[in-house]
Amino acid sequence: MFTMHPTLLIGPAEWHADEMPRNEFLARIAALWLGCAPATTGAIVYGDARHHAELAYLTNFTPKLEPALALIPKAGAPRLLVGGGVNMLPAARPLTWIEDLLPLRNVGKTIAQWAKACAPDGGRPVLIGAGAMSFALHCEIVESLGRDTPDATFALQSLMQCKRPRELNAIRRACATLDASVVAIGQAQRSGATAASAVLAGEHEAIRRGAQDVRTLFSIDRGRTFRPFDGVLMQATPADPLQVYVAVRDAGYWSEGFVVFGRSHPAVDKACAALRSVIAGAKPGATARVIGEAMAAAIRPYHVHPIAARSFGNAVGLALEEAPVLSAESDTVLVPGSVHSIRVSVSDNADQFAVVSAMISVGSEGCETLWSGCRGSG
Repeated sequence: MFTMHPTLLIGPAEWHADEMPRNEFLARIAALWLGCAPATTGAIVYGDARHHAELAYLTNFTPKLEPALALIPKAGAPRLLVGGGVNMLPAARPLTWIEDLLPLRNVGKTIAQWAKACAPDGGRPVLIGAGAMSFALHCEIVESLGRDTPDATFALQSLMQCKRPRELNAIRRACATLDASVVAIGQAQRSGATAASAVLAGEHEAIRRGAQDVRTLFSIDRGRTFRPFDGVLMQATPADPLQVYVAVRDAGYWSEGFVVFGRSHPAVDKACAALRSVIAGAKPGATARVIGEAMAAAIRPYHVHPIAARSFGNAVGLALEEAPVLSAESDTVLVPGSVHSIRVSVSDNADQFAVVSAMISVGSEGCETLWSGCRGSG
């Protein structure tokens, strides 16, 4: 799910060739060309501090503050245009496998020259991530290439849905960091810490383990509503039960989870039982509609918590909320190789609320639970 994001990303984002070698990215790029028209000559890939999953997938680069553009030809060496001026290039080099780095300036002219060099005999590049560009930047690019320039964002996102083995390993590490953060919150809560102090303990543990980003929400009204960290709440009374949401980014990949700490109550028990049942019944090829119907039946007589009214899950990877989003009105199919966050939420519209979730990996025959908020969380 989306949360507030930092204005400046400060966590470690270096490229580690032993974990994600150059050949891994070349294989991803080769797979992209298979999904594009034969006349495609290259790709122009955009990313910024908030929307950079596609850029990171092909380059490993995460823009810290200013946006960036990758110019990836179908034949030849790629180039990365980095925002912030010449002084930012030394800081950007350790973040990517691409060797040719230039400042992000004179974008229209630079792209026009690059596109012409890539296609001396015709053909044109595709755009990826255009929807996240500023209006001015998008206009500059399409004016240099033509307004009918193809957009391949959806094609790449479809490719990204099936996680490659190294990606799954990275997500497992993110889940381990998530688990350590959740354990720290639980320990603090049981020691009598306030809700804000307990959540802060979890954030500190994730950062200590090298997380690139940590985002949290918590409830001080028994799970009815969620709020971000607030220093004013440090003096609040201890929360029991304590409902929290934690998302961590480790080695570029996200994991997230909802969990309830403290004394058990019927809503938590019902939510956890429903979560286990839904995961056990989820199979590759199952539609979100069928899963949603099973979830609704499993939580009766409770209702869906408002926080999950739009959806009960989504794919997770280099973005915290990747396509597809899972909702009870969707015929989206679980695809082998995909990784999802599945949320079960319950409410009696009075004083019983609970939201629990799990990270699952879809296999050829069933789903593997990578992390669950219903294992030793009480």
